[in-house]
Amino acid sequence: MAEDRPQIYLLTPPSFDPAVFPAVLARVLAAQDVACIRLALATKDEDAVMRAADAVRVVAHDHDVALVIENHIHLVERHGLDGVHLTDGARSVRAARKELGQDAIVGAFCGASRHDGMNAGEAGADYVCFGPVGETGLGAGPRAERDLFAWWSEMIEVPVVAEGALSETLVQGLAPVTDFFAIGEEIWRDEDPAAALGRLIAAMG
Repeated sequence: MAEDRPQIYLLTPPSFDPAVFPAVLARVLAAQDVACIRLALATKDEDAVMRAADAVRVVAHDHDVALVIENHIHLVERHGLDGVHLTDGARSVRAARKELGQDAIVGAFCGASRHDGMNAGEAGADYVCFGPVGETGLGAGPRAERDLFAWWSEMIEVPVVAEGALSETLVQGLAPVTDFFAIGEEIWRDEDPAAALGRLIAAMG
């Protein structure tokens, strides 16, 4: 694996069966190097989120992979997770850092806003995530263009993550200017998620 190649930040599906998905996840982690996993569930049902967190944590930690949860700061310590991913830009970073301490991972999704990214970094975020980088029909705001990643990588020390509707072509183009690729739906729709992730990794060059 190339030393300067971006690392993989794996997103869970927005919904999954806690009795089935952990085995699928384990196969992916056994086949490919993954730096971190984000529990990124669509549901607001806290009981469902807690069951999912426990199921994924076992697999993640068995493979020495960090696990963060999207937005649910209060579940991090209770469920033995490694940190939180915040979806509201820089707004909650200081509060999350204060609650979770210096050792926890605190990341922030900042859309395509350089300003939000800089504020998140100054507030103590461990990484800043920009996206979507690809075409998505979900009304997810303006695309984060390559120029943003190139500028960030040159000017800012905080690691940057590229996320959203990634393709092999986009991965190839962004690999020189991002630290991580956040990959989720791109592989879970495939019959063989581990192989699908392998193709995206190979596209980094």
